[in-house]
Amino acid sequence: MVMAAAAEEGDAVAERGPGAVYHMFVMMEDLLEKLKLLSYEEESALRSHNMRPPSRHYFALPTNPGEQFYMFCTLAAWLINKAGHPFEQPQEYDDPNATISNILSELRSFGRSVDFPPSKLKAGYGEQACYVLDCLAEEALKHTSYNWKRPVYPTEELEEEAITEDDAELTLNKVEEEIAEEETDNEDNYLDLNVLKAQTYKSDMNESKQEEILESTVDAAEWNLEVERVLPQLKVTIRTDNKDWRIHVDQMHQHTDGIESALKETKGYHDKLHNEISRTLEKVSSREKYINNQLEHLVQEYRSAQALLSEAKEKYQQGSGGVTERTRILSEITEELEKVKQDMEEKGSSMTDGAPLVKIKQALTKLKQETIQMDIRIGVVEHTLLQSKLKEKSNMTRDMHATIIPDSSIVGAY
Repeated sequence: MVMAAAAEEGDAVAERGPGAVYHMFVMMEDLLEKLKLLSYEEESALRSHNMRPPSRHYFALPTNPGEQFYMFCTLAAWLINKAGHPFEQPQEYDDPNATISNILSELRSFGRSVDFPPSKLKAGYGEQACYVLDCLAEEALKHTSYNWKRPVYPTEELEEEAITEDDAELTLNKVEEEIAEEETDNEDNYLDLNVLKAQTYKSDMNESKQEEILESTVDAAEWNLEVERVLPQLKVTIRTDNKDWRIHVDQMHQHTDGIESALKETKGYHDKLHNEISRTLEKVSSREKYINNQLEHLVQEYRSAQALLSEAKEKYQQGSGGVTERTRILSEITEELEKVKQDMEEKGSSMTDGAPLVKIKQALTKLKQETIQMDIRIGVVEHTLLQSKLKEKSNMTRDMHATIIPDSSIVGAY
């Protein structure tokens, strides 16, 4: 029956699709979220029964059927009361069939369909248990007038794309930014003459037009001293970038030159090593040939010894096979001998045992007693028979005398 039910359930799941197996896990997670919205942890739904809140897949997987069924009944009763229908809290020793029928009747009163047998809820877990609790949780949320709000998605700030610039190519804006950063951070100043010209040009454009020609009042010697003092700071230095392809090309050329120079040095060593190895291999091969020629007769003797050893092994295997067969026969004969010994011991014990003789003696004494009793009974019967015969004889003689007497009286009268 269990196999048939499991087969039917598997066919039903196959008809619903491959994802039907995991549907109860999704339903259980939805149920847990709805219970949290109903604040089941804060209220005395489970605290009064000293029960812990259910886990994420509590009613989807079998752990403890008795505990799960009691938890199912407790939550169902609490949800029915939360939905506005009075329902008595089930106790631990109540009839499970009556409790399940009451819960399903309340579920039908909410307009929910129940298309499964009530016995599916006795285990306390499974898709049917999750379905019942989920429907009751929805009805409880409807009764409490809970409103679902639209989700609020956080606004994600798009990061500004970093513009990679080449330090080797200097522009006017970049130089201005570098000058501002260097002034704030007190770092080394890198200036450009074009930048100074641009700044002076901007300052001239912003100033009001001069009506008269400006004349310099600065001393030439002081100007030259100032130029000599500022001249080192006016040098433009270009920072090299390791990601520049030109630097990579130069590095490749350097490595190529290093490899070629190293190859010229190592090639000679490699050729010399190759020649030495080839000469050594030739010497080894010639030495092997010489040794093989010198040891040819020993090799032949070794081969003949190997042949003799193989023949000896075959004979040993054949002999060991005969030994095993004879060992088997010996074991069978030993077993038969043991059986015969056991039979002999049993017969000897039965012959030396005095229990049958005692039984025979007891039977003889009993027969003698019964014979005596039978003799007594026979004597009593013979005595009784004799008495009856004598009594019958006396009666016959009395009757005969009674018949003879009247006849004699009649003769005397005549």
